[in-house]
Amino acid sequence: MRKCEGLDIPLVGFAPANRWDEPLFEPWVPEAFRPRAIFPETKTVIVIGLPVSLPVLESAPSIWYHELYRTVNILLDQGGYRIAAALTAACLPSVWIPRDGYGSIGVLVEKPVAFFSHRHAAFLAGLGNFGTNNLLLTPEFGPRVRFASILTTAEIEPDPLLEKPLCIRCQRCVEACPVNALDGGDYPAGLTDKKACATRSEALAKKFISPCGICIKVCPVGNDRTRFGHGNAGMYDEDNAGFDRYHRAWNHVRSYGGKE
Repeated sequence: MRKCEGLDIPLVGFAPANRWDEPLFEPWVPEAFRPRAIFPETKTVIVIGLPVSLPVLESAPSIWYHELYRTVNILLDQGGYRIAAALTAACLPSVWIPRDGYGSIGVLVEKPVAFFSHRHAAFLAGLGNFGTNNLLLTPEFGPRVRFASILTTAEIEPDPLLEKPLCIRCQRCVEACPVNALDGGDYPAGLTDKKACATRSEALAKKFISPCGICIKVCPVGNDRTRFGHGNAGMYDEDNAGFDRYHRAWNHVRSYGGKE
């Protein structure tokens, strides 16, 4: 925890490796994707999370959010590597798993899955639970968080699962998705059409304005909305004249860099 504080990482959770061995819903994480299948010595999975700033995300898809997303990914990877290295130096062999495990958006379109799920790791580490948008929602930031994981031989006291569901089933993410990738059902029954989502991201990436970000910006869950004074998720409705000044700001940002 002290190492994470020193790296300004606000979200940290711990899950024992054997939590992956008892399915909590179906479909569950296949055995080949579980921690001990990847690093057999794993005893604990440490999950770290960094938020994406809501006011920047609100301009998405845009060059601004594109650069924020890239920066958060770099910081996550650096933090995961440094934590794993520190544990290994303390005679607790550990490895870091980067925030993405698929190589590129082009690869993801053909095979829309990574070799390890940080979302499930964060769920099992008590950092949040799943929403209709197929993402992990956290009390602090809703779905506006990126995760990385560290597989370690250290035995660390686990965090409890977050029992209270955070998703309020408002369907805003379903209605806002530009490629209709969500069917509105509860997770995991309402799994995203991953290929449709990845195909859109690929098109945006060519214009340097990926990722899409719409389903996570419209989600009303998260204390960050209150912190920024953006508690009304209806502010994203184009016909909501009460938020014209925000719409003008987002349109200004979107008019620079690549455009949809």
